[in-house]
Amino acid sequence: MSGTSEGSTPVAEADGHVVTESNRTTPARAEPPYRSAFTAAPLAMAVVDREGLIVDANDTLGELLGGDRTGLTGQVASDLLDLATDSRTWHAYREVLVGDRPRLRCTRRLKHPDGHSLWAQVTVSSLPVGEEGVLLSVADVSARRELQARLRHLQMHDPVTRLPNRTLFFERLTAALESAALEAEAYETGGTGRIGLCYLDVDGFKAVNDTLGHRVGDQLLAAVAERLTRCADEAGCGRAGAPLVARLGGDEFALLVENSTGTDQLADLAESVLKALQEPFDLAGQRLSVSASIGVVERQAAGTSATGLMQAADTTLYWAKSDGKDRWTLFDPERNAHLMTRQALASTLRPAIERGEFVLDYQPLVGMADGRLHGVEALIRWNHPQFGLLPPNRFIGLAEEDGSIVPLGRWILATACRQARRWQLENPGEPPLFVSVNVAVRQVWDSDLVADVAETLAETGLAPHLLQLELTESAVMGSAGRPLQALKALSDMGVRIAIDDFGTGYSNLAYLSRLPVKVLKLDGSFVRGFRYDDPAAHPSPADEVIVEAMIQLAHRLGLTVTAECVETSAQADRLRLIGCDTGQGWLYSRPVPPDRISALRGAPGVQADVVGKP
Repeated sequence: MSGTSEGSTPVAEADGHVVTESNRTTPARAEPPYRSAFTAAPLAMAVVDREGLIVDANDTLGELLGGDRTGLTGQVASDLLDLATDSRTWHAYREVLVGDRPRLRCTRRLKHPDGHSLWAQVTVSSLPVGEEGVLLSVADVSARRELQARLRHLQMHDPVTRLPNRTLFFERLTAALESAALEAEAYETGGTGRIGLCYLDVDGFKAVNDTLGHRVGDQLLAAVAERLTRCADEAGCGRAGAPLVARLGGDEFALLVENSTGTDQLADLAESVLKALQEPFDLAGQRLSVSASIGVVERQAAGTSATGLMQAADTTLYWAKSDGKDRWTLFDPERNAHLMTRQALASTLRPAIERGEFVLDYQPLVGMADGRLHGVEALIRWNHPQFGLLPPNRFIGLAEEDGSIVPLGRWILATACRQARRWQLENPGEPPLFVSVNVAVRQVWDSDLVADVAETLAETGLAPHLLQLELTESAVMGSAGRPLQALKALSDMGVRIAIDDFGTGYSNLAYLSRLPVKVLKLDGSFVRGFRYDDPAAHPSPADEVIVEAMIQLAHRLGLTVTAECVETSAQADRLRLIGCDTGQGWLYSRPVPPDRISALRGAPGVQADVVGKP
């Protein structure tokens, strides 16, 4: 009978399967329960055995990959779906195949036979218990990826200039630093291992915005971006890649140079940017001229963080602007260290007063006629826990800027008056020493100096004539209103007023007759011209004439004169001959602690080798 083979007699038909005598004891295997859903599913799927070979695939997968499903059977699934190109995905996929991992989901970029690429989300999961192999499903997510890419581009780019924005810039900067670090660890020589940055802002941009409006301001920013991009492209010619140009916000831009070859490369780039921006801009019928200030940083990438690099660039940009704008400035570690120290001192100045970190040294004021100690000048020192003993020129300017000079000045005044009174009580048979205290002009404006002095003298018991207050010539000259009233009130109280560094400021002699000044302290620059004993010192006869004239004028006005920076006996002798009243300098003593001042009392001809050497 046709349709059957010899020796096999058909018996019955059931569910489309022919049952013969020969197969009565081994019925045909039924299809898996998922087969109908598998075949008709709109989702591309395949069954993969434990070896990674495709056992079966549906039509949707064949269409997705550009072929027939039957042609997929027996092929290696990982090759078709690019699962072996990175070790992490490949390891996870193998774990799913052998049953050590229940599921894997990843996104891969696949190449279609017609040439276009597509993004696919691949899911690999174990089949139900009793079924061998794994189920692989593939979803085309190209449209979603494209939408995400467009959204990311909008999120990562500036709408005005279309340049990468701050977020994308920091991503690229962080990636560049990490890449350089990995190359260094692997001893790869493909790059230089260095990184460079030009950080700039547009000088005068705010004026453009304020006078011509934000629309013109935005046009200017877009035009600046075009010129920066052109500079970057020109700098990238013949190199591995052009610098990344980004707008960081406002009128701030950055050019990031990966694998920089040194400061010369960054300097050339900065110069080209300056020249490009100096050319006038023609915008909305307006001809605008602007310039730029650029901070340049170039360094080894290893050990550099994105934050550290940007801080250095920001600091250097500030230097470029403060140095005059329309220039580029290279980061200077020494200058930065000084700035950081200054900031550290400024932030700890006020607490240091409360912690008692300041001390006073005293420098003798010696009578030129008798060589005896008449008084002392109180000089403050900061015993800083980190930077050691600091002279006043390291922190007084900071104290004047932030106003802490007021409480610091009160402490100096009280400490010096208390010490002068102590010397007086310890030496009842000796003429008392006066103490000279420096006063900043801000103390006169920001505090009630007269009340502070009166209270201090009352508390310490020091007589007013034993206190001398020194103000700089520039602070005293031109005094009017409250400062002048304060000086007159202090003079009426009996306190002596001295002008410090006389001869270097305004030198408006008319004020000497109006102000309640008792002492002129000649600036040391004049006294240095008296060093006839040292040919290398280039003595100036003109200095001697000027000093002599000032001393005579002071005496005619009833003032006494103190010469600062007296260092040699020859200077002292000449000053004494032309009538100088008091001398101060290393010839007599350097500033010393209060206990060493006692050794000078009553000693005629005080010399530096007595107690002046530290």
